[in-house]
Amino acid sequence: MFGQTCRAVLAMFCMLLPWACGARAAESSRLNILLITADDMNYDAPGFTGNKLPGLTPNLDRLASQSIWFVHAHVTIAVCQPSRSVLMTGRYPCRNGAMGFEPIREDVPTLQEQLRAAGYLNGILAKNGHLAPRHKFCWDVDIREDQLGAGRDPARYYEHAKAFFERARRENKPFFLMANSQDPHRPFPGSEAEDARRRNRPRNYPAPDRIYRPDEIIPPEFLPDLPVVRQEVAQYYSSVRRCDQTVGEILRALKETGREDDTLVMFLSDNGMAFPFAKTNCYLSSTRTPWLVRWPAKTKGGTVDREHFISGIDFMPTVLEAAGLPAPAGMDGRSFVPLLRGERQEGRDRVFTVFHQTSSRGDFPMRALQDHRFGYIFNAWSDGQLEFRNESRNSPTFNAMQAAASSDPKVAERTRHFLFRVKEEFYDYQADPAALRNLIDDPKHAADIARFRAEMLRIMRSIDDPQLPDFEQLVRQSSP
Repeated sequence: MFGQTCRAVLAMFCMLLPWACGARAAESSRLNILLITADDMNYDAPGFTGNKLPGLTPNLDRLASQSIWFVHAHVTIAVCQPSRSVLMTGRYPCRNGAMGFEPIREDVPTLQEQLRAAGYLNGILAKNGHLAPRHKFCWDVDIREDQLGAGRDPARYYEHAKAFFERARRENKPFFLMANSQDPHRPFPGSEAEDARRRNRPRNYPAPDRIYRPDEIIPPEFLPDLPVVRQEVAQYYSSVRRCDQTVGEILRALKETGREDDTLVMFLSDNGMAFPFAKTNCYLSSTRTPWLVRWPAKTKGGTVDREHFISGIDFMPTVLEAAGLPAPAGMDGRSFVPLLRGERQEGRDRVFTVFHQTSSRGDFPMRALQDHRFGYIFNAWSDGQLEFRNESRNSPTFNAMQAAASSDPKVAERTRHFLFRVKEEFYDYQADPAALRNLIDDPKHAADIARFRAEMLRIMRSIDDPQLPDFEQLVRQSSP
């Protein structure tokens, strides 16, 4: 009897073994996700976007050769914490609660909650405090900036990324890792601010392996070409170089742990460079981001999508569809997985972006709508009296602009526009990507401006935008 019972149990075990092994294999073969972010990298900084500065981003350029690059990719809001909160909720800031530097609402589902429920190992490297409250993001591995050389040491990113990938393999779990470089955020290499920080509080992180000189670079067209501006932009590019080193080290860890072929990799920046007319604004250089996607066996390397607009609100739904997971209700974005398969998607011919509040809690509400040619901006805060104040107001670049304004009328006009704006701005970005010529009063574009106002009004109504009453009033006053 005992022998018969043992044989029966053994037979049942043999019947169940293939199912059990199959379930385990299915779990371990689920798609892994690696998101690498830069901090304040302008959309045209990397070499693959056309930047000719020698040796600037070899690792990103290599990744681009293996990826699809979305030319018309934008973050939804051009400032760190709100931008990242959009990525992980798929909702506009006014709908997730993080319009400024505050936590998202408790009732808003996060990507990390969805992935943990599906058995994923969640990890983050640096920028930890920019996704809050912490329990809504449920990190299994949570590595702070001070463990990563103030978020600027490529070697430490390699060590922690490799340890994370190896842990996921040991635990036989699919993974999501958000690896956040602190470069090219201020302070820049070689700047007085970084030197002071090193003296007062040693950070123990390396200088970039390439330092750029002012005579090697050309300042962005939206900034005046002044000696101090050139110097700071050169320091910025040195920081871009170190960010690229970090990207290379993270990707090396992925390859060495054998996860390259089963991992979807995305790279993007959280917003534009921290200079006047870029970060914490709604210009092209504010929200446009160098977005790459490498999905082995799905995306074709070296592909450039110049047709479709994608946005930060689309990140979460895209990741969930790629991973084969259901999407929670209430997201504003939609998956662009069809684009990764080489298909077309309707309704991706424009992007709506916003701004609410600076890190110092200054409220400067802006809204923008862009298509392939034009960009329309509504500056709800602009009244001719209130001065715009953001991080770049304290920069050597802005100080140089103010000094030059006393003797250069063009710089004076540009500086005044930065400080006060006007209620509406309208640009032909094909002819004027630096947004130097406001066409809002040009009668030749009256029909285009009316079309943009009407579409922005529709979008703002659909999301119950807090600036809707002010914009409705402007539209009524502008109607013939």
